[in-house]
Amino acid sequence: MVVIDTHLARGVSNGGATFHNQGGSHGRTNGAKRIVCVDVTGLPLCVRLVPASTSEASAVEHILDDQVLTGADERLELVLVDRGTARSAATRLSAKFNYEVRRVGWDESPRNEHGAKVFRPIRHAWRVEVAHGHLVRRRRLARCFENTVTSATGWLHVASINELLRALC
Repeated sequence: MVVIDTHLARGVSNGGATFHNQGGSHGRTNGAKRIVCVDVTGLPLCVRLVPASTSEASAVEHILDDQVLTGADERLELVLVDRGTARSAATRLSAKFNYEVRRVGWDESPRNEHGAKVFRPIRHAWRVEVAHGHLVRRRRLARCFENTVTSATGWLHVASINELLRALC
């Protein structure tokens, strides 16, 4: 089982050609979308960077394609994605990759005695949020300072390798 989620990093335009474009809530955020795929322990297995305007379903498809290319999907049976991926897209991806792509979310939020919603993390799905938090602690990834996809992806890979080494030590 793996968990896939995206994180929008605001872009810092230095002028000139850049891969940053409008995305996010109502297309207002100029930046890049980081896609992280983690295992059940929260270690990053695969990371990728795409323009901010890339849809959630396309981002999940990109990362699953990467896993197929590297052979990391051989024992994969279940992929958890958040509600940003539509049900129809999850069904299509399940058929394409021949394993279950399941949407998880906070549909039924419990309420406390005052009627306010209570936050409860979703088991296993919370691991990817923690991984995003660990990756963003790297100062270079606080925003997307890069003007090319190659450079930004390289920094994301360095941060992921650093995270793996930290966990193994």
